[in-house]
Amino acid sequence: MAYVTPRDGENPESLVNRFRASVQHSGILRELKDRRFFRSKAQKERLAAQRAARRRRRQSRQNRR
Repeated sequence: MAYVTPRDGENPESLVNRFRASVQHSGILRELKDRRFFRSKAQKERLAAQRAARRRRRQSRQNRR
């Protein structure tokens, strides 16, 4: 669960922004989207491989710079 405590003098908009960032960072929304429909084990492995390949391509592009 994502928790955010208000800071002294913090406006509500920045509090909501910090909460959104913590939810995004914790991966709660991604897990919800993944559990929305049933996926077989093979589908999960295929998606994991695709994500890993995408991550490797992104890392290789960043390393070239």
